[in-house]
Amino acid sequence: MPDTRSSETRSSETRSSEARRSPSPGALEEERRVLSLKPVLAPRHHRYGPHPQQVYDLWPAVDGDGAEAPMVVLLHGGYWRYDRMHLTPYAAHLAQQGFTVVLPGFRRSGGAGGYPETFDDIALAVDTIPAGRPYTLAGHCSGGHLALWAAARALLPEDSPWHTRSLPTAVLALAPVTDLAATVRADLSNGAALQLLGGADQVASRLPLVDPLTLLREHGSTGVRTVLLHGAEDEEVPLAQFSDYAAAHRDAELLVLPGTGHYTLIEPGSPASREIVATLARLAAPPSR
Repeated sequence: MPDTRSSETRSSETRSSEARRSPSPGALEEERRVLSLKPVLAPRHHRYGPHPQQVYDLWPAVDGDGAEAPMVVLLHGGYWRYDRMHLTPYAAHLAQQGFTVVLPGFRRSGGAGGYPETFDDIALAVDTIPAGRPYTLAGHCSGGHLALWAAARALLPEDSPWHTRSLPTAVLALAPVTDLAATVRADLSNGAALQLLGGADQVASRLPLVDPLTLLREHGSTGVRTVLLHGAEDEEVPLAQFSDYAAAHRDAELLVLPGTGHYTLIEPGSPASREIVATLARLAAPPSR
């Protein structure tokens, strides 16, 4: 349908949208505080593929049996563009809490990645690194998008190279991007979703293969235990991304943390991080009968 609004109206709505996305001083301070944490070197580094970016860091659980500790595969955010170093303090923190933590690198937008390479790498990482061991797949922001996508791969057409029925035990999406179409419309992070998908002319054909909400709408569930957790004060990802996905996923659990922003979720020792640790422990426990 053609847009019949006046140019003045469209311009006003654009300015209004930009104003809504302008972060508050508190949100800016939170972002600066968390993203300026010193990276933590992992005790082990490995490869899961031949490309230089197909690597992962491994933190065995501290003061526990590494073979028995719950495994968490953690996917970093950064709107598919940035590397994993900002999440290393949190990965180390989770290891201190008794989890064996895997933090994969992958090819990213603006470099060697985007569609399809980013998705090739995530599929390869989760198919090979756990080596048959049960694990919870967790991700923050765009890493949450990748985690939800990976948990929905059984919904892909069987002739897709990403289709699989070997799925994580559970998925915990932290302030996730769930709806790439809405991300494109809102122009989050200066066209990040368009860059991931390869441009506006590729959205229609690629969205059904890589968008969690699109994959979910026809089926209503991925069959994977799913928890979405976000802060009520998140100014980075629109709250509709969480509520719309939870409404479409009949089995998903939605946790909202009051007084919590976007980056506090990955701040070691924060009240939000304690809630996340408790949720990961719950997801790793055998299901009650």
